[in-house]
Amino acid sequence: METQNAISKPVWWIGTIIKGLLCLFLVFDAIMKLATNSSAVENTVKMGLPESCIPFLGVYLLLSTALYIYPKTVMLGMLFLAAYLGAAAGIMYRAGIPGHPYIFPIVFTIFVVMAEFLRNGKIRTIVPFTK
Repeated sequence: METQNAISKPVWWIGTIIKGLLCLFLVFDAIMKLATNSSAVENTVKMGLPESCIPFLGVYLLLSTALYIYPKTVMLGMLFLAAYLGAAAGIMYRAGIPGHPYIFPIVFTIFVVMAEFLRNGKIRTIVPFTK
């Protein structure tokens, strides 16, 4: 009999692959901010943020991703990443850039939660999408 916390291997692997790809992207983005890459600086200033906040954003993103990777702090990491990406969506919306660039951080947040939902049985009790 399968319990609510039991997860099949294929589902766990799908979640792990998604989480790995997400973490690679987040670490890359954090490193670009910490290295003060010219495109990162340009895009951040275009959004209306001061250039001086870019290193802080890089450190915050790197620490949040590290918390998300480590199993004992995965919930805290998810919350910090959701806060970061939610703020990014709000800033992009307020900047009034043509198109809908604010949708990307929203979808990215959904993938962060979905990846952990597929991997972690405890998350399934908190976010009960299944019976």
